[in-house]
Amino acid sequence: MHTDLNADAGESFGNWTAGNDAALFPELTSVNLALGFHAGDPLTLRESVALAVQHGLGIGAHPGYPDLQGFGRRAMSLSPDEIYAATIYQIGALQAFLRLAGAPLQHVKAHGALYMRIHEDPQAGAAFCRAVRELVPEAGLVTLAGPAGEALTQQAREQQLTVWREAFPERAYIATGQLAPRSLPGSSIHDPQEAARRAAEMARGRVTSLEGQLLELQVDTLCIHGDNPQATEIARAVRARLAEESVTLRAMGGAPSARALLAEH
Repeated sequence: MHTDLNADAGESFGNWTAGNDAALFPELTSVNLALGFHAGDPLTLRESVALAVQHGLGIGAHPGYPDLQGFGRRAMSLSPDEIYAATIYQIGALQAFLRLAGAPLQHVKAHGALYMRIHEDPQAGAAFCRAVRELVPEAGLVTLAGPAGEALTQQAREQQLTVWREAFPERAYIATGQLAPRSLPGSSIHDPQEAARRAAEMARGRVTSLEGQLLELQVDTLCIHGDNPQATEIARAVRARLAEESVTLRAMGGAPSARALLAEH
């Protein structure tokens, strides 16, 4: 059995620092890089690409709403055409740095409120999928694992995109299969061992909701939020627990992590 371990990262900009990417990246197999709309800036993006290449990570675009003040987690009423254009714009910025680094784009994953909207709004989802298909058809699209992700997963497959379904060990779920709103107590998990326990459960295809309901999930990748203060500790704990459960870490594109290869030899 194998899965991918990704993180949202590259979120510093200007004089503001978010996360510790230098410590976090060695624990991952894939990374989703902020593109300047919800976080990040050109220098951070260039440095994040270089760090991801150094660690052999699968690199993904992480487009979001133009909302630096709200970290892309506030709803915005962009039209489908605006979502399409904003997605093209942001992916294009990453493509430029990837070209200079000689690295491929592995996947695209929406951020924050945009991520939630494209799962819930069919027109927004179609616009986002069309942007990916027309610009980077070779890249996979990351969708939410479970019932809440089924509609977007179907849209992506209808547009002939590869889909990777994602679960969040350090975020709680509600009975509908959706992520618990951050306003709910217990919606974010900061204990590395609890996140690791949940990661092992998710890798086996299930998760327990806040209400105590067992949800069935088909999971291709596990996500750690880079802005979680315990992100690096959580990623290390997840790696260790998955190794105990005989789950191998591989990037979404299929390449095993460098650490996995060393462990095999």
